[in-house]
Amino acid sequence: MSIIYHEEVREFHLCNEYFSYIIQVMGNGQLGNLYFGKRVTDRESFSYLFETGERPHAAISCSEPVDLCLEYTKQEYPAYGTGDYRYGACVIRQENGSRTIGFTYQSHTIIKGKPSILPLPSTYVEEDEEAETLSIQLHDDVMDTDLILTYTIYKELPVLTRNARFEHHGKEEILLTTAMSGAIDLPDSQYEMIQLSGAWSRERYIKRRPLEQGIQSVYSMRGISSAEHNPFIALARKETTESSGEVYGFSLVYSGSFLGQVEVCSHDTARVLMGIHPDTFEWPLQGGESFQTPELVMVYSNQGLSHMSQVYHRLYRTRLARGYWRDKERPVLLNNWEATYMDFNEEKILSIAKKAKETGVELFVLDDGWFGERNDDYRSLGDWFVNKEKLPGGIKGLSEKIEELGLSFGLWIEPEMVNKNSRFYEAHPDWIISTPGRFETPSRNQHVLDFSRIEVIDAVYTMLKDVIGNAKISYIKWDMNRYLTECFSRGVDAKHQGMVMHKYILGVYELYTRLIRDFPKILFESCASGGARFDPGLLFFAPQAWCSDNTDAIDRLKIQYGTTMVYPISSIGAHISAVPNHQIHRVTDLKTRGDVALFGAFGYELDLNSLTPEEVEVVKEQIAFYKENRALLHQGTFHRLKSPFEGNDTAWMVVSQEKDRAIAAYYQVLNPANAGWLRLKLTGLLEEMPYKVTIWDQEEVLTGSQLMYAGIPIDRVRFSKDRGDFASVLIMIEKAVK
Repeated sequence: MSIIYHEEVREFHLCNEYFSYIIQVMGNGQLGNLYFGKRVTDRESFSYLFETGERPHAAISCSEPVDLCLEYTKQEYPAYGTGDYRYGACVIRQENGSRTIGFTYQSHTIIKGKPSILPLPSTYVEEDEEAETLSIQLHDDVMDTDLILTYTIYKELPVLTRNARFEHHGKEEILLTTAMSGAIDLPDSQYEMIQLSGAWSRERYIKRRPLEQGIQSVYSMRGISSAEHNPFIALARKETTESSGEVYGFSLVYSGSFLGQVEVCSHDTARVLMGIHPDTFEWPLQGGESFQTPELVMVYSNQGLSHMSQVYHRLYRTRLARGYWRDKERPVLLNNWEATYMDFNEEKILSIAKKAKETGVELFVLDDGWFGERNDDYRSLGDWFVNKEKLPGGIKGLSEKIEELGLSFGLWIEPEMVNKNSRFYEAHPDWIISTPGRFETPSRNQHVLDFSRIEVIDAVYTMLKDVIGNAKISYIKWDMNRYLTECFSRGVDAKHQGMVMHKYILGVYELYTRLIRDFPKILFESCASGGARFDPGLLFFAPQAWCSDNTDAIDRLKIQYGTTMVYPISSIGAHISAVPNHQIHRVTDLKTRGDVALFGAFGYELDLNSLTPEEVEVVKEQIAFYKENRALLHQGTFHRLKSPFEGNDTAWMVVSQEKDRAIAAYYQVLNPANAGWLRLKLTGLLEEMPYKVTIWDQEEVLTGSQLMYAGIPIDRVRFSKDRGDFASVLIMIEKAVK
């Protein structure tokens, strides 16, 4: 790993054994991009890669060299309007109304390690030797403003992180209206764009489409990252598969409104921009003030999509997630939501918890309905004091009784929300996000508290600290069940309303920071009406997230498969729920529900007392299996084998770091008539190692090469006979002992 600066030609070469990233200071002082891809040998100058020359209608951007045309130049942090007619990475309105800017190179620093950008979340290092960081300082003389572009390259991963910081020194105020975290111009557009999109209950479906001239993008203007689009895109060559081919990944460490955009120009180059969505953003800067963008994590792979995903998994599991629970085995939990909803009392809760303990569950989670007068979703959000009619001993008393059973205790909260029918709202009606004189749009009968205001955060923090600090709580499920509308804060004047959405997310991060500081051993799980805020920003605070409110095992195949494009399975909350499923009304057998949920942070979402004795025994076996294998499942290397978006079958597997153990799973949705055999080919194993393979209680010793290249025959007629629709089978692979 190294960051090399060639002073004579003013070029930067960032490289490790996997990739090279080459930046040039161009003739006009701005930064150009020469290369991003598989590692190339360093040389004194890469200027032969600089592509310039006049074209019809091109505007010349500087006097020397006379043929520098920004419209056709590959830039590092471009701006619109000085010869480049494409969308730029930043737009700054000045006092005279001009938006013309020109940041030019001033200096740079290269250091070992990786600086923090707190209060924004970001990836990190534990030892300085893990990474090197380049910061390039640019300056605009007219505005008297600095732009610092920061790049970190990791030693052992094909990862480059980027962020931008604006520091204003001028006497006149400027207004940031676009401030992307990063941009890159790629030499051609022969890629397919991969995105993770959907809606509530079908989050993060994989969409793949060829790039075309013009704009293609994913975005959120909903105040949070959203169920509709995840803050991630990838550009893959058309021939790229899971196991081969070139792909570039772009993942934004942010939880608010965002934009990920690819623009294909008339000369077939592709410009990638990613950052805070500009249509909901304005940030004024006085002299002496600054603005920091979120972090963009770029991954390069020439070994296919699975390798890109594995890089993100390793980075996000070990160098984004942090704290007490980062490397610990996650407890098997049971959540009472689908068992009782809000209709419960202490006796009912304890009866569910006792049965959970009998089966091997380790953590009981009390969901919505424990506070205020909360018997339905019309009331009491914001009233974070215990409903003594339901829980006479309060959360403290219930948590102690749960712990006496031998279980840990967890609690659901939704701190960013309020019902108008609540004491909290009656005391502070001006503390919600809403526009004066306009209809205050409810969603799920609730409104969003104005977390851009510190006094609102202080009040919520005080209530929650009291509840958590006076009980035995090991886990918090942090929910957020609606998007932002009428985005206006009564805490600031008109000039600062464009700051509200970003300051809201900073407020969420602030409350997380305080609670983690006070309760460092609590396991936080983020949730937003299911998976509407499943993003890298929150993984910095909560190492796992509720993947989707849709708990149907067959639907979860697509949801969890898509989620693994970026996120490690240790972060994917996956539970077994009752049937008929409460969202889809499908009946899927307990085994298949378990075989899907095992590949995530495992738990149950039902009343175990409602199961038959035979089903309870299956639950005990599932829990015992998970406990035996959860270290492998969460810390192993995950491979996608067959996509649910391409047919009737799904398959994936996890391989240990030593490659001596693996678990593969195969799922068949509908039962085909008179089906043939399927040859399932595994991956990630050692070719010459002999493995004991167990499937359907049958054992065979096969080498890694036989498993990967010849494969395992799957008898789909046996599925027809024994299982019917929605069938699954686990395949256990372990090094054979001679």
